[in-house]
Amino acid sequence: MALIQSRRRFLELLGGGSAAALLAAGLGSCGRAGPGAGSAAAKVLNFWTLDLAPKFNGYLRELIAAWEGQNPGLQVRWTDVPWSSVERKLLAAVFARTAPDLVNLNPPFAANLASKGGLLDLSDVLPAGAAEAYLPAIWEAGRQGAEQFAIPWYLTARITMANRRLLERAGYSAPPGSWDQVPAFAEAVRRRTGRHALFVTVVPDDSAELLETLVQMGVKLLDGEQRAAFNSPAGRRAFAFWSDLYRRGLLPREVVSQGYRRAIELYQSGDLAQVATGPDFLRNLQTNAPGVAAVTAPFAPLTGASAEANVAVMNLVVPKQSALAAEAARFALFLTNGPNQLAFAEQARVLPSNRQALQQLEASLAAAPAPGAGAQEALVQRARLLSAQTLRQARVLVPASPGVKRLQAIVYTQLQRAMLGQVGSDAALAAAADEWNRYSRARWG
Repeated sequence: MALIQSRRRFLELLGGGSAAALLAAGLGSCGRAGPGAGSAAAKVLNFWTLDLAPKFNGYLRELIAAWEGQNPGLQVRWTDVPWSSVERKLLAAVFARTAPDLVNLNPPFAANLASKGGLLDLSDVLPAGAAEAYLPAIWEAGRQGAEQFAIPWYLTARITMANRRLLERAGYSAPPGSWDQVPAFAEAVRRRTGRHALFVTVVPDDSAELLETLVQMGVKLLDGEQRAAFNSPAGRRAFAFWSDLYRRGLLPREVVSQGYRRAIELYQSGDLAQVATGPDFLRNLQTNAPGVAAVTAPFAPLTGASAEANVAVMNLVVPKQSALAAEAARFALFLTNGPNQLAFAEQARVLPSNRQALQQLEASLAAAPAPGAGAQEALVQRARLLSAQTLRQARVLVPASPGVKRLQAIVYTQLQRAMLGQVGSDAALAAAADEWNRYSRARWG
């Protein structure tokens, strides 16, 4: 989970600002210079990843060596870019005409580049049937209109971690499975334990979890012309849901001022009945709060009427002016094939987007724990299996469309006003729709 969560900062750096526009312009106009361009000699394919070194050096170097052995005359130059310097390095590479041939990006930023013509439509360089190897909903997340701009790589899916002691005191054996059950649960936890049931932040530049809950509650965010579709009966019900929970004191007061990290702090201190997170949270919990870890159990994530969970994706994309586009696409398919994804999923403790790899991972996790594994390790294994099974009904709930971070900021800011009693929830929703539509008209006409 940490691999993908750490990438939120990237959207603040390049998600829709002037730097992103400059970058996309460079990607769309710059020719490829450097080793191998226009030469019959060995060609160099530049491949960038984000924050995978040094932990996965051995894995990636072994894969690169295997692919080079299968593709004589091609050499892969791997560069791992720290998130703290990704803006500077990527902009510098574009304007020096040394942009990578294949780069690891998240969907919102990749979609932003694709909308500006910066990424190659992979449809022309992928073999027929390539999509069949991947989970269909995950493959679709890499599309924009009729164009396939991304090949999915690794995934994470949140599940619910719950404090069984607080559940029992509140009169529950398990946390709720759907959002419509949350108000009664939150009231019981607050009344019988003095704690809070859950924490979902409304800080505009933090987690997209609350925006995802709106989709689970049946809210359509945008229409085909990028105009607001959320000022609807479902949207009014969802805004009223969150406003009412907050005004009744059933959410921590800090949800309007602090981000997801505060949820973790509250859970570790025993002040929160449940938290949405990844399986490896259990390992950290065992170190940071062993008493809470001892009464924590994994459960399926909260969903809506459709039972769809959210999944976070990391993609591989090809800049439009790469001189080695076909080779880059082949290398991406190699990185994401069944055996290679399974190996990475096991090492990185993430989930594969490849269907074969996911089936094998599920089978491995469903098996009995290794001899000598303690109870806590067995619990982590059970949580990983639950997370993998979540992918059966998971998709990227908030489409990776340009301006999505602006949309989140607008919706969250107006919802905060409703929560704090500054305006009614219906009025706040209407104001959010008006504000987004002004932005949409200015950007897309």
